[in-house]
Amino acid sequence: MLCPYSLTTPGGVQGQVMGLARELRRMGHEVRVLGPCDGAPPDTFVTPLGDSLPTAANGSVAPLAPDPSASLRTIRVLKDEEFDILHLHEPLSPGPTFTSLVMQMAPIVATFHAAGESASYKYLNAPLKAFAAAIEHRVAVSKDAVLLAERYLGGDYEILPNGVEIERFAPVPNEPRATRRAIFFCGRHEPRKGLEYLLKAHATLSDDVDLWIASDGPETERLKREWAGDARVQWLGRINDVEKASRLRQAAVFCAPSLGGESFGVVLIEAMAANTPIVASSLDGYMNVATNMIDAILVEPADVAALEAGLRLVLDDPELAASLVEHGARRAAEFSMRNLAVRYEEIYRRVLENHSEPEAPSRDGRIRGWWSIAKRLRALASNSIRRMLVK
Repeated sequence: MLCPYSLTTPGGVQGQVMGLARELRRMGHEVRVLGPCDGAPPDTFVTPLGDSLPTAANGSVAPLAPDPSASLRTIRVLKDEEFDILHLHEPLSPGPTFTSLVMQMAPIVATFHAAGESASYKYLNAPLKAFAAAIEHRVAVSKDAVLLAERYLGGDYEILPNGVEIERFAPVPNEPRATRRAIFFCGRHEPRKGLEYLLKAHATLSDDVDLWIASDGPETERLKREWAGDARVQWLGRINDVEKASRLRQAAVFCAPSLGGESFGVVLIEAMAANTPIVASSLDGYMNVATNMIDAILVEPADVAALEAGLRLVLDDPELAASLVEHGARRAAEFSMRNLAVRYEEIYRRVLENHSEPEAPSRDGRIRGWWSIAKRLRALASNSIRRMLVK
């Protein structure tokens, strides 16, 4: 299983890769996770492929590893391990996943996570279609992710929503509780995550409501300076998965005020599994998971007044909060990681049974040309690098 993003940096795709790998290993499969790591690998089954480089992507800065050294390490591991199947998350991202797609050293399953718009998809349309021909089964995590991939790559996609390891977030008996009510935010501190709108909304709430802010990003220092006078705001920095789950369970509200670019609201499912009521933006990605006034309060993005009203609604109405929690717990159970792992196991088996060399695209002349080039490059690179590695 390959991840293009640093596995030591918190992120939605990284969480899915690690969680799915753990579940498949519990089911008895030998799974290795390959990806960049900035420091010690997060688990024993992770093979690090070098450090990441901050790279602008999809309105954010992604910890990718597009350098040649990471590609060489990827090829070396693929050659040495001789995997039965490769599962690429975000297969067209520069770095290990795209290298694996080009080299095609085993049958390939690919999962597309991104939604919205992608400059690389838009401007590298023909060559990406050619490389994508090597994928034997395409999965997308939501309808929005299908729309992006289908628009530029064509092909058929199975929608498999992200999964959550429910037991990692479930309430823990006798766990210490927070002494004050708190709103919990966990996400990169960048404009599209909407943290500034949450800070403005929180500023109007009563003095007994804290705001826990996890992670960091390009806006951290500015926002810290501007809200330095509010002792209720606690800047937690980057936290590990154990603390994240604990904070989710202890918070009075989990808030996701994102402005866009969310293909799937896995963090909402985590909050539901932790029995914590949710206030979030009414984005398509979040509405794939949550329903307003049933298992979450959904408000207009970038609207401070609406966000404040949603937070007050949950904080001041215990009956509503309890109803959101009850419905949320049932909703979270629908997204268990075990169910997702079982479905991927079925896909892997079918791909292995039906594996064959991908055929050249039959219609678009430009894509056929790129497909031929890709095939020649793959053969040339494979032979040259294998000779080099043998030496």
